[in-house]
Amino acid sequence: MRRRLVLSTLGVAVTAILLLGIPLAYVVSKLIYDDAKQGLDTAAASLVKEVEVPLGQGRRPDPAQISGAYPNLYVEIRLPDNTVETAGLPPSGPVMSSTSSRGNVTVTVHRQYSEVRDDVLRQLMLIASLVLLGVAIATGMAILLARRLTLPLVDLAETAAGLGTGNARPRRRRYGISEVDTVAEVLDSSAVRIADLLAASREFASDASHQLRTPLTALTMRLEEMIEAADYPDVVREEGQAALAQAERLVAVVEQLLARARHDRTGQAVPTAIDLVIEQQVEEWRPIFAKDGRQLRIEGEPDLVAVVTPSCMSQVLATLLDNSLMHGEGTVTIHTLMTKQNVIIEVGDEGPGVPPELARKIFERNVSGGGGTGLGLYLARSLAAVDGGRLELVQPKPALFAYLMRRKEDAQLASERVVSGPV
Repeated sequence: MRRRLVLSTLGVAVTAILLLGIPLAYVVSKLIYDDAKQGLDTAAASLVKEVEVPLGQGRRPDPAQISGAYPNLYVEIRLPDNTVETAGLPPSGPVMSSTSSRGNVTVTVHRQYSEVRDDVLRQLMLIASLVLLGVAIATGMAILLARRLTLPLVDLAETAAGLGTGNARPRRRRYGISEVDTVAEVLDSSAVRIADLLAASREFASDASHQLRTPLTALTMRLEEMIEAADYPDVVREEGQAALAQAERLVAVVEQLLARARHDRTGQAVPTAIDLVIEQQVEEWRPIFAKDGRQLRIEGEPDLVAVVTPSCMSQVLATLLDNSLMHGEGTVTIHTLMTKQNVIIEVGDEGPGVPPELARKIFERNVSGGGGTGLGLYLARSLAAVDGGRLELVQPKPALFAYLMRRKEDAQLASERVVSGPV
């Protein structure tokens, strides 16, 4: 698309420049030739008058004086006695000429055609340079225009692709183009609605799984008791064991549904260099903060490794940065550190912080300080819990959130214990 925009814009610009440049070149050439011819006519008429002065005094015209007055011309003067006086250098090649007569005196002036042609070529070269400059400017403007139009579309395509993969969070990016901004607003609204739908479906799955698990457990226990107490032939025992197997399979299905509803995807958590994820988020959010005159700053311990799912970590950080953008002020600081128990990322700003009435329930569903959906921090905390981490509000004023993740060493130790089994 960008290439088509550049070529179409450049084609229009070049066509306009050529439609102006070609007639201009023709007009300039004609003016130069006409001006040269008019100059010869004027010079011939003036020389006729000037020659009459010395002739009236009984003298012949002075060729040296005429050459000094008309250095670029070759002059032929036919006197009343039919003699010819010349002044200037004889031309070599085609000439432009003009003749003027008065009484018995005839003056013919010549100018080399190549001199006029050189003047025309110089002017045409100037016009051609201006045309090339215009094409270059048009090319640059076409590239800038194509970039301005296509980059927002690429960004919107990435946003739409993120919605398709379940990354339902508004990006709140605007591009200064009303039509594109309208699409961005629709995508943001869709992201909020998708997040609501996903949360509702997960809650329903969680509630349904929980409600089913209890009666299934009771049914399993009753079947076990029935098999143990059976005094009849093997038919009852066989049927009971078959029913018990079916119930156990159903319990396993319910457990899977419940784990899925709780985002139980800890199998995807891997040792991750958190600096890379932080830098990616800062690079994405820095232009948005810069538009509001705010800064993002990274400090703390570098090269830390935590056991997380990179996509979950990205969404948690994005939620914290979005929360700071909407409700905070000043510079946002991302501080990394490692304790004996966790790898921690702290995100804080210089704003008024969280009101006291919201501090205790800031992570609950549908709780917002105003202007939000009340789902961001709730979902972020759920994602942190997926990888065995936590998201806490450690300081309400100014707001400071801490994202606690498992250390690589702790995860390895737990894995070794599972493999070796109980002692």
